[in-house]
Amino acid sequence: MELNIKQDLASNWFKLLQDAICDDIYKIEKKKIKFRSTQWKRGKKKDEGGGEYKIFENGQVFEKVGVNFSKVYGKFPKKFQKNILGANTNPRFWASGISVVMHMQNPHIPAMHFNTRYICTTQNWFGGGMDITPTTKDEHERKKFHNTLKIVCDRHNKKYYEKYKKWCDDYFFLPHRNEPRGIGGIFFDYKKNNFEKDFKFVRDVGITFQMIFNNIIKKKINKNWTLKDKEKQFIKRGRYTEFNLLYDRGTKFGLQTGGNVEGILMSLPPIAKWK
Repeated sequence: MELNIKQDLASNWFKLLQDAICDDIYKIEKKKIKFRSTQWKRGKKKDEGGGEYKIFENGQVFEKVGVNFSKVYGKFPKKFQKNILGANTNPRFWASGISVVMHMQNPHIPAMHFNTRYICTTQNWFGGGMDITPTTKDEHERKKFHNTLKIVCDRHNKKYYEKYKKWCDDYFFLPHRNEPRGIGGIFFDYKKNNFEKDFKFVRDVGITFQMIFNNIIKKKINKNWTLKDKEKQFIKRGRYTEFNLLYDRGTKFGLQTGGNVEGILMSLPPIAKWK
């Protein structure tokens, strides 16, 4: 299969998934809402792609949610080339992906994050994952979340779940606080051995994320909460913010490759506190 066809298949899927997730959010809110949709371009003087980020705030269910799609291409800055697979011999790249972050009104509903991407340099690969960050402990929810991830991973390879779970646990960790960001999930990168199989897995992960966030929200949407619960949520969001600004690869990649700043930082919560 030609590379341009692979790129079209991947980017078209990411855009389709963006639209589908936004449709789900409309249905959950059950009222007339409007995303703030912004289309952007990477290059100012020449065509280097771009994307669209959609942000919705102050809903009854979602305090802030961002659903970002991008398809960009060009050359990596010199200081960045050595850190990207296949870019040390040729700085040209093509990349497309979707990133979703949900911050909820109800503190009993966890913050949820998902992204998948396809990156092309002299080598081409898929990456992505999902994780959730609860404010309050819910052992049943944790087990169900991880069981669901194991099921989707096992459909493709029995070794995926343990490998990608560990990768997620290691990645979403705040070393300066010696604590995890949330309860983990799966994280994968450099999937480049078989496009058809890897793309099928990436699509399955996206569909599974849709199912997971819908089920979690529907279960907890009417659960009562207190101002004390909300304060705990604000403190937890502070940890979330620290990770995204200090350690998140996607944030660094976007900012260092000329991505849209507001779209990149849409993952930050609307309100966070420290103490």
